[in-house]
Amino acid sequence: MKTTQTARFPTKSIAVRFLFSVIIVSGLIIPSVAFAQDAAKTHTLFMGADVSVGRETDKDVHAVKDVTGSSWVIDVGGQSTVVSAKSGPLNIRVTPVLKLTEVSATIGKLKSDRGYTEANDPTALMTRNLAQTAVQNADYNASVNQATAVQNGAIGASEMGVNTNIVPGPGAPPPSSQQKAATLTEALAGAQHGVNAAAGGVGADYSMGEREVRSQGFDAMDVDFEISSARPLQNPYVVTMTKFHPAGTKEGTVQNLVYAKSLDPIDSHPTRVHFVEGGFPFNFDLIDFQLHVYNQGKEIATNVSSKRVELTRDEAFEYVKMEYVGAHKGETLAAAPVMGKLPADLPARLADGKYGDTFYVKVSKDGLAEEPFLDAACTKRISDPYLESVVKGVRFKPALENGSPVNGVAALKLGQLAI
Repeated sequence: MKTTQTARFPTKSIAVRFLFSVIIVSGLIIPSVAFAQDAAKTHTLFMGADVSVGRETDKDVHAVKDVTGSSWVIDVGGQSTVVSAKSGPLNIRVTPVLKLTEVSATIGKLKSDRGYTEANDPTALMTRNLAQTAVQNADYNASVNQATAVQNGAIGASEMGVNTNIVPGPGAPPPSSQQKAATLTEALAGAQHGVNAAAGGVGADYSMGEREVRSQGFDAMDVDFEISSARPLQNPYVVTMTKFHPAGTKEGTVQNLVYAKSLDPIDSHPTRVHFVEGGFPFNFDLIDFQLHVYNQGKEIATNVSSKRVELTRDEAFEYVKMEYVGAHKGETLAAAPVMGKLPADLPARLADGKYGDTFYVKVSKDGLAEEPFLDAACTKRISDPYLESVVKGVRFKPALENGSPVNGVAALKLGQLAI
């Protein structure tokens, strides 16, 4: 499996006005307005990872949208395509990127260390060896018992003066004492040979089993943890990223191995997850291990996420605006809704046919909404306290003119908000 890793850490310089405090995250300055300092921390900013996958024979890699089992699901030309390392080498690109999420999962009792695949596990090899030896011992005992029975039978015949192995033909003289002795000696020798062969065969097999037990060293990552989330995760999966030094290579040699595994739905009750990730060279040295959690194709924060910072809703909005302005330098764009806190009863009202029309909202250059209007020219104001409170709870990407934030107007359809 080939893995390439590309780092992207955008640097932005944003002028901050009317601000009372700042938060510094990975070199970025996030302004925090005074009235939000004591508000609840609702969002998490963290260093996540965008994963793209393609077959080794493909020219391009494609963004991962899901994981089934341990296979990747990518979008190729609008079609969901499953790719797996079992069908051939893959190209995997991992791009570190700061992400903001309102959903967070808790990882507990995380253990990640070098381990063994089943085929190379010394304990499993010993168990299989002992089971094989038990079968061989049973065969050995049966052989010994049979040979001993033959030997005892021959001795008994000698003591009784009877030799059933010599049957004279019609009219032939009875066997001499020398013939009886020779036949008895042959029978005893055969019995003893059977005993020795049985013992010798089992001894050889057991020695072979001992040689099989010798493992060639660690060849896997053994990962074990518990996961829970206050918000249910219906389609979660994990991606692990391991940096390691292959044994026997030059000092400083570093390789990466990326692994994915789908999970059962997660809720607030801790669920144990355990898996063994193979594919590592024998006796590799572990350098770094990362665990990333995704739900429905989007990465969510965890308590083990890198560069994790908890933000209030207003702090998170300031970060979103900085990202937006920095990514659209010199462009002219209309205002658009980006995040907010909608009332819990809004879906029921929408289902009853209320507030289904498109409204228009005046948006300040700071991304804050004013009153709702029926027309794009904002001449027909809507007098509805409930609708007004909903609109003012939405935060907008400000309108841009040549890359600079300006006052603008945004079209708003509540039933289509994805915030």
